[in-house]
Amino acid sequence: MEKTSWEKLEGEQLNKLVSRQMLNGDNATIARLLMTRGAVVPRHWHVSEQFSLILSGALKFVFDDREVVVRGGEVLYIPANEPHSAVALEDTVDIDFFAPRREDWIRREDAYLREQRV
Repeated sequence: MEKTSWEKLEGEQLNKLVSRQMLNGDNATIARLLMTRGAVVPRHWHVSEQFSLILSGALKFVFDDREVVVRGGEVLYIPANEPHSAVALEDTVDIDFFAPRREDWIRREDAYLREQRV
């Protein structure tokens, strides 16, 4: 069992518009992403299911056949292996939960997030 707070966790500036903090368990990852308006998460997919809880701001998620805007207080479920991208419509605080855990992030194989795109 482990208790902490986001304020105690080390953050990582992925690019000029996105920073991330994360915690990993044996089978899941939870992350807080701070995204400046205009930040882009390029199209990608992963073997993890994803829940994105927007605490404040708004993200537009783009899927093959639709776009979904998720605002503060709303949650989006993304199935495993579902290609998607996102754009911050406002300055946004996003909590993402993944199961299984994001091994690619743990190994720093996340260049798609580290590239500056606006």
